[in-house]
Amino acid sequence: MALLFVIGYAGIIFEESLAFNKSGVGLLMAVSLWIIRSIGAPSTEIAVSELSHASADVSEIVFFLLGAMTIVEIIDAHQGFKLVTDNITTRNPKALLWVIGIVTFFLSSILDNLTSTIVMVSLLRKLVPPSEYRKLLGGVVVLAANAGGAWTPIGDVTTTMLWIHGQISTLQTMKSLFIPSAVSIAVPLALMSLTSEVNGKGQDIPNVMATEQIAPRGQLVFSVGIGALIFVPVFKAVTGLPPYMGMLLGLGVLWILTDAIHYGESERQRLKVPQALSRIDTQGALFFLGILLSVSSLEAAGLLRELANYLDAHIPNIDLIASAIGVVSAVIDNVPLVAATMGMYDLSSFPQDSEFWQLVAYCAGTGGSMLVIGSAAGVAYMGMEKVDFFWYLRKVSGFAFAGYAAGIAAYLAVNNLHISLPTTLAQAPFLPGS
Repeated sequence: MALLFVIGYAGIIFEESLAFNKSGVGLLMAVSLWIIRSIGAPSTEIAVSELSHASADVSEIVFFLLGAMTIVEIIDAHQGFKLVTDNITTRNPKALLWVIGIVTFFLSSILDNLTSTIVMVSLLRKLVPPSEYRKLLGGVVVLAANAGGAWTPIGDVTTTMLWIHGQISTLQTMKSLFIPSAVSIAVPLALMSLTSEVNGKGQDIPNVMATEQIAPRGQLVFSVGIGALIFVPVFKAVTGLPPYMGMLLGLGVLWILTDAIHYGESERQRLKVPQALSRIDTQGALFFLGILLSVSSLEAAGLLRELANYLDAHIPNIDLIASAIGVVSAVIDNVPLVAATMGMYDLSSFPQDSEFWQLVAYCAGTGGSMLVIGSAAGVAYMGMEKVDFFWYLRKVSGFAFAGYAAGIAAYLAVNNLHISLPTTLAQAPFLPGS
């Protein structure tokens, strides 16, 4: 199974040179792995129950993704993002880099990093014409979304998992992880500001959106759509139901609303949901399905548990184990990794909010940025902007690693000096150097 996974992974990585679509490779890999699992399992019934358990988890994420992409697509059809892009007035490449990074960082702490990536990449299309520079900004969105998601319980699937299972608590996590997360995006942004892609663009970027007009009642659709996205964590807290139900609720409301406001206007069909559904990146969602099902088959077969035990036996220090989990999460999806970690170490070995769990939350959240396929945000960006694995590896991975390492250093420094947030916000900019 491990061999097949490696072959399938290579197929996805070399998608450009092989001319196979990565979604097809992902689905083939997933089905083949589960066939092997059903042959290798003690009985077919066990394999089937493992598969239905895995499918339940995976389909939650896929439905969530489809709901979020459709809502963003509807807002986009109404030119709703013009409300945001009109307020980003800077045309200076270096300033834009920082604006995009900071906006994504805070957006992704309220929305989850997947939704923020979809929203921000859609925005970039409105701000910057297709170019190498836009791809680089997309990379910044991935880094910032993952960093922003790591310091709030609702910002990232993995922190949400740790939060629901009681390994971390809300306020303590926000206090301890805010500085490391901020450092992990500030370092790549500072380094990227020095590169030729950003500096070589002496001239300002033309405005793509200047010509487009906001559709009738576009502001209403924008507010309801963004409201629906922000409402998802509230819905989850209030009802206890999984986030995708909140997303589908939001989509349902928006669907009825757009049908009502465009009632009887045949020339405005493209503003309605059925048309939006035909424009969303369905193959990206199927790629997601394939990757997650493949990894869950490895989990069912116990391969991830063996990896976890191996780490435990060979790495003496818990900070190193957490850091290693982050590096591995760049290759394997971080959700099953964190799930395996939660299975390996219970709350008796590390109590709630201990350094280990917080480091795992930070490392698994931001470590995924190091490869484009290491995080949900990266996979979504890869599908939306048609970026290949090696381009990201050359242009973004190094910056991501520098940020990741700087964030761990900041966490250990803050933790060992026992600094708590309110007192240090005044000196925060000087933290990495102090």
